[in-house]
Amino acid sequence: MKYSEAGVNVDKGNAFVDRLKSLTGTTMRKGIIGGIGGFAGLFEYDKKRYKRPVFVTSTDGVGTKLKIAFMMDVHDTVGIDLVAMNVNDVIVNGAEPLVFLDYISTSRLKLNVAENIIRGIVKGCKQANCTLIGGETAEMPGFYAKDEYDLAGFVVGIVDKKSLITGGNVKAGDVLIGVGSNGLHSNGYSLARYVLLEKKKIKLNAYIDELGSTLGEELLKPTKIYVKTVLSLADNNLIKAASHITGGGIIDNLPRVFPDNLMAVIRTDSWQIPPIFDMIKYLGNINDVEMLRTFNNGIGMILIVAEKNIDRVVNLLKRKHEKAYLMGVMKPLLNGKDRVMFV
Repeated sequence: MKYSEAGVNVDKGNAFVDRLKSLTGTTMRKGIIGGIGGFAGLFEYDKKRYKRPVFVTSTDGVGTKLKIAFMMDVHDTVGIDLVAMNVNDVIVNGAEPLVFLDYISTSRLKLNVAENIIRGIVKGCKQANCTLIGGETAEMPGFYAKDEYDLAGFVVGIVDKKSLITGGNVKAGDVLIGVGSNGLHSNGYSLARYVLLEKKKIKLNAYIDELGSTLGEELLKPTKIYVKTVLSLADNNLIKAASHITGGGIIDNLPRVFPDNLMAVIRTDSWQIPPIFDMIKYLGNINDVEMLRTFNNGIGMILIVAEKNIDRVVNLLKRKHEKAYLMGVMKPLLNGKDRVMFV
């Protein structure tokens, strides 16, 4: 018998690596030593630029959004999601993403599908100005359903210690500025799929006037990558803290970045909620709290800035073509109150 008879095709895997070399080469940046194909990826940071380098790491996946990709047989956007979910986490500390690695596991490797995934990852890396330095592709017959796969991503970023954003200097009176999301991003899809596809049985190819697209197109919108926007603000010392709004929504993510003796007071009418969220809320009969702790509800990133810097931050966000919302203010924590209060 041969390994291929058990479902693992080594030759196909090698052919896939050969296909990748031309794609990954377009993401190369200064500091990369060698290319893909070795046992490990090599990178040398700029010792002149970073006197006291702090390496900032993150790992994440795309979650059940992949189910939508399987159903639509569209695979060139989830790679962008994979990069976004990782690089958006490291920039909250002011770190510049340097290198990215991916892990693709599937029942049987389909070269065209895998190549489309990588094309998305490459596109995301270009948006984030980081290098796809390596990865792993695993065939696991009998482990995954036919034609399905899972993705994981890993990023390493760097920031000089003096420029590290920790949120430790956030104080009462500082202002919360929300940066608009591009839809669901990559969180809450188990609930979204249950409401829209299982409970209400809406077809992915159904055109929804309120969305201006088919449901499937809306659900596959790739997660926004905020790297260049946030780092521009960080380079000008305009950010005291930043929170990437992912699973858990504003309620769970925002308190992670400011001191325990403070609370964020947010006006619920201060930002525009995209139609997809209202659609899920109405059709699923979901209350406000559940929505706020499951989805981003139109806010992909929240920045905490000094009041004197509001205009500078908002103007820079607009120049970057981002939607900016003055959402609220930091106040001393009141006894018995939550650390995020909606008014």
